Amino acid sequence: MRKVARVVLLDPDDRILLLHGHEPGDPADDWWFTPGGGLEGTETREEAALRELAEETGITDVELGPVLWRRRCSFPFAGRRWDQDEWYYLARTTQTATAATGLTELERRSVAGARWWTCQELTRAHETVYPTRLAELLRTLLVEGPPARPTTLDTEIV
Repeated sequence: MRKVARVVLLDPDDRILLLHGHEPGDPADDWWFTPGGGLEGTETREEAALRELAEETGITDVELGPVLWRRRCSFPFAGRRWDQDEWYYLARTTQTATAATGLTELERRSVAGARWWTCQELTRAHETVYPTRLAELLRTLLVEGPPARPTTLDTEIV
């Protein structure tokens, strides 16, 4: 089980930053997802969240907040199955320009860009977004604030 830290990054207008990914050999097989990735060495999830955010977006001016959600997932990608235990951290930033300067070789072949989404845009989106209930989760977060304890999301197996 791969330990993963993800970031629910919000700008001053409460837009969320999502990355646009696709299967390396098939750009038509695409989806949107939050920045983040696997822990390296002895780093904590918080350290991994901040490192991954910087590598994937160039954004370093953030306040990392509480863990919002936890999710287990399993999916095929790049010729193998990935089994992950993901923690989603809330973060805020005023820095909205992105620059993916620290991508791995696999990420360079599978990440097509980034976009800031309003909750309304996410609700109306026809694209695939992970986690699959992200629009609903974001709406609840914006109305009610962060949960007192992390919410465990349904396991997703693709």
